[in-house]
Amino acid sequence: MRAGRPPEPDAEEYMRARPWIISGLALLAAGILIASIWASTDPPARAATPRTPPAPHAVLIVAAPVETRDVPLYLEGLGTVIAYRTVTVRTQVDGRLDSVSFREGQNVRRGQVLAQIDPRPFLVQLQQAHGALVRDRAQLQNARRNLRRYQRLVAERLIAQQQVDEQRAVVGQYAGAVEIDQAQVQSAQLNIEYARITSPTDGVTGVRLIDSGNVVHAGDPNGIVVVTQLDPIAVLFSLPQNQLVDVSRQLSQGPLPVEAFSQDGQTRLSNTGHLELIDNQINPATATLRLKAVFANPERVLWPNQFVKVRLLLATDRGALVVPAAAIQHGPEGDFVYVVAGDQTAHVRRVQVKRTAGELAIVANGLQAGERVVTEGQNQLQPGSRVAVRTPGAGPNQASAPDHAPGQVQPQPRTQGRTPR
Repeated sequence: MRAGRPPEPDAEEYMRARPWIISGLALLAAGILIASIWASTDPPARAATPRTPPAPHAVLIVAAPVETRDVPLYLEGLGTVIAYRTVTVRTQVDGRLDSVSFREGQNVRRGQVLAQIDPRPFLVQLQQAHGALVRDRAQLQNARRNLRRYQRLVAERLIAQQQVDEQRAVVGQYAGAVEIDQAQVQSAQLNIEYARITSPTDGVTGVRLIDSGNVVHAGDPNGIVVVTQLDPIAVLFSLPQNQLVDVSRQLSQGPLPVEAFSQDGQTRLSNTGHLELIDNQINPATATLRLKAVFANPERVLWPNQFVKVRLLLATDRGALVVPAAAIQHGPEGDFVYVVAGDQTAHVRRVQVKRTAGELAIVANGLQAGERVVTEGQNQLQPGSRVAVRTPGAGPNQASAPDHAPGQVQPQPRTQGRTPR
């Protein structure tokens, strides 16, 4: 080996690499052949095949129609049930309580006997008053007869006029005594009536506060029993003071319906009642106005001191345009909605919302009955976006309407590979 010349490759190594070289050349020739065949394909045929641009993506949304309804305007507040009447039954005379004629929790009627006080002392007083009345009446009659005699004698100048005047005074004294005796009789009769204690109102008796056998007095602070009237029953509730003008104006035109619900507002507790009065002053500490409503309560579902939620029907908007409140969007230029057009595209429409009633929004202008507005999916929309309306509660890919306009050919999905000739 001469110095400075590279060594020649070994013949054995060359023979091992030769098959790989031949395979690479064969693959290169096959690629050139395939490219030439593709190039020989009829160019007009490939040019005639249209290349459809990709269809825009349709946004899945939920839509609701614009409807015309009669929408009530309710004012809501928390209230407390109170008995329509609450009376503590007390004795009006002193005496021993002989009997109690009611059961605790019993329904009683007005005038029904509840208890009886020993009437014998008052019967004695009545007899004494009757005796005094009979005595004084007899003396009055005698004095009047003497007066008539004296008047005849004075006419004949047989007695002095002074005797006649004195006799006339005696007659007046006895007449006054008779009137006092009559008052004593009436007082004794009234005490006998008071000894028979009756219910002053229809209602339900509470816990008995004293038992028979005790001596009761008119000045006792507790009384015998408390009777509460539960049918009808009343509810006191409060509203903000800025609603006074509207409530007062509507109340002057007729009674306002009121409904009572459980404290969570889920269960209706009674039939519709009516607003009876507005309190004569506003609470300055809370800036609220107190109102009183009355309900029929035959089933005793309302009970004194029960907390309830009250709804006052103030007025009703007749034929109002309503949409779900979820359709209303708020922007820097005001309220707007997305309206679904006939070509299944969404467009922005400015609206003026009159008020919101629960889950409905009353629209003053900007919409027409029968149009559809988007209630879900607004955050993915832009003006002119194509939409696919799905049924509420359906899966995210389940549309209830086609995502192409009526009469429009729906684009077909692109196939892989070469367009057939």
